[in-house]
Amino acid sequence: MIDIEKWREIFSTLMRHKLRTTLTAFGVFWGIFMLTVLLGAGKGLANGVESGFPRISNTVYLWSQGTTQIPFQGMPIGRRIGLKPSDVDAIAKNVGSVDIIHGQNSVGIWGGSPPYTVHGAKNGAFSVQGGFDGMENFNALKITAGRPINALDERERRKIAVIGQRVRDQLFLPGEEPLGANIEINGISFLVVGVFKSLQNGGQQQEEERVYLPNDTLRYAFNQTGTIGSFVFTPKPGIAASQAESDVKAYLAKINKVSVDDKGVFGSFNLQEEHDKVGGLFTGIEVFSWIVAIGTIFAGAVGVGNIMLIVVKERTREIGLRKALGATPASIVAMIMQESLFITAVAGYGGLIVGAALLELIAGALNANGGKAGFMGPPELEFQAAMIALTVLMISGVLASLMPAAKAAAVNPIVALQDE
Repeated sequence: MIDIEKWREIFSTLMRHKLRTTLTAFGVFWGIFMLTVLLGAGKGLANGVESGFPRISNTVYLWSQGTTQIPFQGMPIGRRIGLKPSDVDAIAKNVGSVDIIHGQNSVGIWGGSPPYTVHGAKNGAFSVQGGFDGMENFNALKITAGRPINALDERERRKIAVIGQRVRDQLFLPGEEPLGANIEINGISFLVVGVFKSLQNGGQQQEEERVYLPNDTLRYAFNQTGTIGSFVFTPKPGIAASQAESDVKAYLAKINKVSVDDKGVFGSFNLQEEHDKVGGLFTGIEVFSWIVAIGTIFAGAVGVGNIMLIVVKERTREIGLRKALGATPASIVAMIMQESLFITAVAGYGGLIVGAALLELIAGALNANGGKAGFMGPPELEFQAAMIALTVLMISGVLASLMPAAKAAAVNPIVALQDE
């Protein structure tokens, strides 16, 4: 049952000291507000950076890098070990840690000039990359029109192309439909079936100035039938990408008679390692945000505690009279704690609401302008974090009230009634 008289008394006490109450509450309000904004902004930054990674982030890229430098099994040094189309199936069958593997070829990316691409009276020089079914998940791409390359395109070596938005803008007139149109790359005609934009946090312009063809189509169209430029593969579930990377290098070394200690023969890039580094960075940012904000909350709680000590001092005669009339120490403690918790809860909840509203405004503005501003994605406050913040708030409120409540409970009614 709600004790209306007790609440009326609390409000009366607070209203008699409006400025003091407001300044005290502001310390708690600011602590929760800062926590909300810091956590939301940190999450937004994490979302922005995460969106720049491919959806499949445990990917390994491997290529032929240099010549052999260590003699092995009678083979001389100075050999360059090329990657072959047959290696794709061999790795898939013989390396147990590999789940998905694709070969990738290119024209105008790792050397040489980009091929000449023409549509009608417009033209440009754009690099060409071999694609495959699901490539958008490996390359941080979003199909904005049409469709991506599929498995049937690969099997039938269809002469189709998926082009970047900057390629579209340069080869087609404003308002002209690229889907279903033909473009010529070095005199070879390809049907445009899709347009993509890059989601990368850097290099969007370079990526969107690219044309993707089914990889086998590229190999046969540009005289690369006997070679593979690079492999892209993922480990099986539960296996680290670094393990699959090591296993593939060891297998290639074995079949090509290369010493496993000859580190310069095969180059590789492990995306999972980079993803984990970024994840660790944002975990650190989140921990730092909690430390700063909780420190601010407790500073506000200390302010509440100090004010409640002053309140107890001011109400010494009143507390003594209550005890003389039969009030128990527990009821005195409850009165002081209730007032402290009320100030803390209202100020903290207000800080949470204002902080969450600010984050929503920022998220709405970002979503209206493409969803990102540089590396910053839409900020968001997770429900679990909000609940933890409120829990910390209530704990700090209780702690802030303990000393004033104990001091009030220890008041001697005889001495208190003599206090001027």
